[in-house]
Amino acid sequence: MTSSHPFGESLAFESTRGAAASSPLDAETPLARLLAGNQRFVAGQPRYRHDVNAPAARTAAHRPWALVIGCLDSRVPPEAVLDQDFGSIVVVRTGGHVLDEVGLGSVEFCVSVFGVPLIVVLGHQYCGAVSATVQAIDSGDRPGGLIGRLVDEIEPAVDGDGDPAERVERAVDRHIARTVSKLSELALIRERVASGALEVIGARYQVDSGRVAILGR
Repeated sequence: MTSSHPFGESLAFESTRGAAASSPLDAETPLARLLAGNQRFVAGQPRYRHDVNAPAARTAAHRPWALVIGCLDSRVPPEAVLDQDFGSIVVVRTGGHVLDEVGLGSVEFCVSVFGVPLIVVLGHQYCGAVSATVQAIDSGDRPGGLIGRLVDEIEPAVDGDGDPAERVERAVDRHIARTVSKLSELALIRERVASGALEVIGARYQVDSGRVAILGR
């Protein structure tokens, strides 16, 4: 890592040095860790209960091994539903996991500085942002301002056929896939994926059951 890194040589060197030492070369081990954590969560036997004293043990180095991009919905905290400890994963959360330039910049930061081998786009059942988009399309009453930008970003994932609740569920999966595609268009992500150093996958959290399922893999 050279001194031209925009966040400074010290931060980049310390972060990537730890990541290179601890991260696997492919996405399989991180993905297995996340899915095993979700199984513990569903079984009601989480390993990490986020003790208030635990953060102090993680202050010496930041060595995350996965990035999760999720919705801001309070029912879907990634660290909890995937049962991961402090320092294990980095998380970007927005309404409907819509990524603007700042969000995409945060993704590139995580990939370039921490060298994570896995990105998971985590959508979820009953997504309020997707539901609001379907309602706005059907009613013709589109919100203005910045909220309207969420609708604009999600709308291409919505079809026009069938029951609104069913359309929301289909749109959730399509919007996850579109977010994965959007990430894959970034030059840095595309290069890492092509070299085998990074995998970008979509996943869906079921609020009713607590289970996470991988999509399209």
